[in-house]
Amino acid sequence: MTERKTLRTKTYVLLALMVIFGSSGDVLLSRGMKKLGGLDAWSFHGVLHFFINAFTNGSVWLGIAMLLLFFISYLLVLSWADFSYVSPASAVGYVLVAVMGYFFLGEYVPPVRWLGVALICVGVFLVGGTHPNTRQSG
Repeated sequence: MTERKTLRTKTYVLLALMVIFGSSGDVLLSRGMKKLGGLDAWSFHGVLHFFINAFTNGSVWLGIAMLLLFFISYLLVLSWADFSYVSPASAVGYVLVAVMGYFFLGEYVPPVRWLGVALICVGVFLVGGTHPNTRQSG
């Protein structure tokens, strides 16, 4: 395999990981915070109690871990691939968030939002059809 082909494959793998980690992290954070409910009182004690509950919630911590893995993947892929390719190509994560919100969180997604998801898919398809312009850093 040529060096350029290897770099392109690494780019696609890290983009996929970015989408999976980012979407999963967002959904897990949402799940954890919905279990907590809203902030009841804007007093020092109320805010402190809210944050203690948030940071003792397993879903919140798992969401933070997933988003940290997303950020690491993002940093790595940006070290060799063009931002103008990476950012639009990773937008498929918005699609995954809507699907996961519907199936795992029981959220209602109105038809107009599904239309927006379809437009994002078209955009990702168009961007994905171009070469990522990967290059060895250094």
